[in-house]
Amino acid sequence: MATNPATAPSKLPKSGAISKGYNFASTWEQNAPLTEQQQRAIQMLSHAVAERPFPANLAQERTSGQDKGLSVSTKDDNFRDSEAIDEILVNSNQFYKWFTDLESALRSETEEKYQHYVDTLVDRIQTCDDILRQVDETLDLLNELQLQHQAVETKTKTLHDACNRLVMEKQRLIEFAEALRSKLEYFDELENITSNFYSPNMNVGNANFLPLLKRLDECILYVENNPQYAESSVYLLKFRQLQSRALGMIRSHVVSVLKSASSQVQAAIWSSGGNKESLSEGVEASIIYVRFKAAASELKPILEEIESKASRKEYVHLLAVCHKLYCEQRLSLIKGTVHQRISEFAKKEGLPSLTRSGCAYLMQVCQLEHQLFHHFFPSSSEDVSSLAPLIDPLSTYLYDTLRPKLIHEANADFLCEMVDILKVEVLGEQLSRKSESLAGLRPSLERILADIHERLTFRARTYIRDEIANYIPINEDFNYPAKLEHSADVVSETATNANPDVFKTWYPPLEKTISFLSKLYRSLEPAVFTGLAQEAVEVCSVSIQKASKLIAKRSTPMDGQLFLIKHLLILREQIAPFDIEFSVTHKELDFSHLLENLRRILRGQTSLFDWSGSTSLARTLTPRVLESQVDAKKELEKSLKATCEEFIMAVTKQVVDPMLSFVTKVTAVKVALSSGTQNQKRDSVMAKPLKEQAFATPEAVAELVQKVHSAIQRELPVVIAKMKLYLQNSSTRTILFKPIKTNIVEAHIQIQSLLKAEYSPEEKRTINMVPIEELESQLDNLL
Repeated sequence: MATNPATAPSKLPKSGAISKGYNFASTWEQNAPLTEQQQRAIQMLSHAVAERPFPANLAQERTSGQDKGLSVSTKDDNFRDSEAIDEILVNSNQFYKWFTDLESALRSETEEKYQHYVDTLVDRIQTCDDILRQVDETLDLLNELQLQHQAVETKTKTLHDACNRLVMEKQRLIEFAEALRSKLEYFDELENITSNFYSPNMNVGNANFLPLLKRLDECILYVENNPQYAESSVYLLKFRQLQSRALGMIRSHVVSVLKSASSQVQAAIWSSGGNKESLSEGVEASIIYVRFKAAASELKPILEEIESKASRKEYVHLLAVCHKLYCEQRLSLIKGTVHQRISEFAKKEGLPSLTRSGCAYLMQVCQLEHQLFHHFFPSSSEDVSSLAPLIDPLSTYLYDTLRPKLIHEANADFLCEMVDILKVEVLGEQLSRKSESLAGLRPSLERILADIHERLTFRARTYIRDEIANYIPINEDFNYPAKLEHSADVVSETATNANPDVFKTWYPPLEKTISFLSKLYRSLEPAVFTGLAQEAVEVCSVSIQKASKLIAKRSTPMDGQLFLIKHLLILREQIAPFDIEFSVTHKELDFSHLLENLRRILRGQTSLFDWSGSTSLARTLTPRVLESQVDAKKELEKSLKATCEEFIMAVTKQVVDPMLSFVTKVTAVKVALSSGTQNQKRDSVMAKPLKEQAFATPEAVAELVQKVHSAIQRELPVVIAKMKLYLQNSSTRTILFKPIKTNIVEAHIQIQSLLKAEYSPEEKRTINMVPIEELESQLDNLL
């Protein structure tokens, strides 16, 4: 069926608005989907507005219009129906044609409103396209405007950066100019400082002097630290010339003020007392110290400024010069007074008292001088060497006064007392309490102490040589045991609580050794005392041994032995408290091998120039060093032990000698019998039984047992009495008697063993041996 092209709906134009709207709706629908509740709400709204009523003012017109239209339509319909009905349809083609026309008319009537709507939409789309085109043009204009804005912004930023660079360059140039100006200030100061220093009105007392000096030091320090600047060496030379001139002015001013102060003090001394001798110590201190401090007070700020710059070598030298000038002026004021006082002490007092008084006065002067020095030089007062030019001459006065007396002093007691004064009272107590102010005296006092030690050591060696080693005894010194018996009688006559003088019973070299070492122990250095003590103990031991031999000749050998034991024990006991080693190492050069080496060289057996061999020149002519160690304490112990053993054997032999001889003979017989043949035993006289031998008959054995018993009863108590006389300590006697008792008991045991083996019970009863228990009881009762 053909379609009328005129009635066919025209094709919708392609519009950008439609596509954009459709795309927007799709994007919206995808990105913001509605929930079921929202969709139901939209459906409700769509149903509510589907049949929207007309406004009230239009509702009536609408109703009338519809009625009119309805009527017209009815009329038209009737007309059409009548027209259709009036048309006669002959065949099917006509019917189809009529039906097609009717269908087209109906379609046209139906699509008219839609076409109208399409036309309206097309217009709207066209309008939207125009709007979009205008929007695009506007966006293009905005983009262009944005590009222009960016260009302007870029140019503005470039201009801003350029301005910033210019500002920074300006600031850098300003800072450079300021730095240059600050550096040039030090060089520009040369002219100003020069004009001020060479001004006729400039002096050290001027208020501008110290600030100018400080500025000059700053300029010198700056130029020294920057030698790379042009002409810095020239400026440094000129600055140093100015500094030398300023320091010279300070030195001259210090000399002038110090001399003026010294003159004022001297004038005050003469006006106060006429001379120095008539001044009391209080007036003297007031004038010499207080007046000087007031007169030189103007130096204090200058000296403090110099001390504050003591890190620079120029001011170090200037400060040292000021110290020297100060000490010279102070020494010129007080040296006469100090010398006079020390001389007065030397005239009135002995050597120990002079040492004590002189040191006390010198410490007082040094303390006052240190206080005055601290007033002017507060930072330098801690340095001991600063006051050395003043303190050393003052202490030298005391040293020069003491040394001649020390050289001629022979009394060791005085020397020991001086050591105690210097070492304990002065150096130990007073200097330790006031160490800072009196430190300058320590070297001189230690020098005096060293001289005293040297003199005391010399006198000690002389004393040991003359009074101990070369002691010449008198007869009374060997009067033993009478001296001990007399001392015992004196003790028994005096009260029991009295303390007898035990030294009178000692051999004089022993008493001198002990007393002299006791004095030296606290006065000498340990190393020196060790050598002297070793020598003294050695010669004392030798002297006692010589005396014991003489006593053994004059009295009895036992007296000599007990004398030696007594004195060696006393010597060992008395040296025990000394906390030293009595050993000394002696080194000697041995040239004994040189003669043989020279003979071999002369014979041509060796060469002097054969450096590879063991007989080179250096080795050939080099003496050997021999070391020998002497321990006086060990030698003393050795001598004591030997003497005790000799005494024990002598007493043992004196008491049980018959028994010892009998045992020796019995042993000889048994040895002879055991070493001979059987025939020789039958023919020999010694083949008889022991008790049939002439020396071993029961009567002979009984006789020797009786002799021993008599010796125990008579001679042994005499020995014990002498031991008590020589050895007052009971424990010492017990220790010495114990080996004697053991030897006696052992001899009796041997005899009893022989009696038991060789003799019958009747013969043993005839011999009548004392039982061992009874013998031990008798020996114990003797002590």
